[in-house]
Amino acid sequence: MRYSRYYEHDGMLKAYANRSMVLALLFGVIALGSLAFAIYVRLQPPTVVRVDPNGDATVVGGTPFSGQSRGLTFLASAAEAAPNDVEAKAVVRRFLDHYLNYTPATVDKQIADALNMMTGNFRTLVMGHLRDDDTIYKIQDDHIISNFNIRTIDAVKGNPLTYTAFGVKEIHRLKNRQETTDQIVGRYSVRLVFDRRSEYNPSGLLVADYWEQQMVGEKNTGLEQTDDLAREATAK
Repeated sequence: MRYSRYYEHDGMLKAYANRSMVLALLFGVIALGSLAFAIYVRLQPPTVVRVDPNGDATVVGGTPFSGQSRGLTFLASAAEAAPNDVEAKAVVRRFLDHYLNYTPATVDKQIADALNMMTGNFRTLVMGHLRDDDTIYKIQDDHIISNFNIRTIDAVKGNPLTYTAFGVKEIHRLKNRQETTDQIVGRYSVRLVFDRRSEYNPSGLLVADYWEQQMVGEKNTGLEQTDDLAREATAK
């Protein structure tokens, strides 16, 4: 066996020592960088998101400097999503069912439900007409029953959220124990406005205007007072 020279062994030890020193310095820099990043993150204020009852989300904390967004991006709230055609037609159908279908016992509730679907100023206008004409008292005094059946609901071209419904309305009156029946085929137009979606009004739509036009009408004062709408519903 031959022993290595002392300077070869000494050079090898120094090379290992230099290599260990370089690795130690590199790991030390990485550790200090991680520590500095952790301190920076801990010093940032927490992100606070507030959600109001309507579903709108806003950032109320976590932006230490004006104009900083902290990288958070919020999509449009569901409360601001525009209603589709199916939702609008459903509102029109529900409004007409409430407003044009009633009996002396249910007229108060039906009219109240229809009024709750209107805008504030239109509701005030309709209530004024009902009060001036004493409509509810006449319905109850003459024992009026109104049956209304919608045939079609179509959107009006060029007028957003405006719909025209065609339907048949039968009005039965009982006075002095004599019944008369009016059958009216009419066109009913409803203009809607979009307010805001909520748990009480999921579609966010309100009735802003309503008008009707009689197209065909006939009055039956004979002995036989048939109800075509009732018979049609029974047949179905």
